[in-house]
Amino acid sequence: LVRWIWGGFSVDNATLTRFFTLHFLTPFIISGLTMIHLLFLHEKGSNNPTGLNSDSDKIPFHPYFSYKDLLGMSLLTMGLLTLTLFLPNLLTDPENFTPANPLSTPPHIKPEWYFLFAYAILRSVPNKLGGVLALLASVAILLTMPTLHTSKQRSSAFRPFTQTLFWSLVADLAILTWIGAQPVEDPFIMIGQTASILYFTLILFLFPLTA
Repeated sequence: LVRWIWGGFSVDNATLTRFFTLHFLTPFIISGLTMIHLLFLHEKGSNNPTGLNSDSDKIPFHPYFSYKDLLGMSLLTMGLLTLTLFLPNLLTDPENFTPANPLSTPPHIKPEWYFLFAYAILRSVPNKLGGVLALLASVAILLTMPTLHTSKQRSSAFRPFTQTLFWSLVADLAILTWIGAQPVEDPFIMIGQTASILYFTLILFLFPLTA
């Protein structure tokens, strides 16, 4: 599998070409999925907080929601352009400014901040294969969350226990993100393992019980 991804027995030009192509195609894939989402939203309509379907209270998508989406997209674009053009190094890892030394590997290597929660789950399993499987499961499990919610009332506005579980999951993800940036030593190992178990327990068992 590794050789198939690399395109050879080591990271080479084929690997860089494949990942460059992946990064180039990903925005177009996301744009296509966004259009599909808007199509279904236009066909079926969005859910309301009560979970009841009432045709009498519906309003058209355009101009009420389209202008709101354009405003939000404009604000996000302005923020992205500000970071890119005026503060390009604000979110950059300080390790990137250290001159490369092929004879010395940095003592603590970590991915970007948005991958830290999955990296913490990877490190929480002592076995290498088990850690990779846990890493893949931590991302794939997010795709199963809509199917685990079987209640006719889609909103959690009237279910305080579900809201508590949601914020517990948010806190757990924050802890995993923090642990992923820490060195592999006690007490971070124990905290990461506990948070990883809680992550899977919340999504696979507690959320379906309250759905």
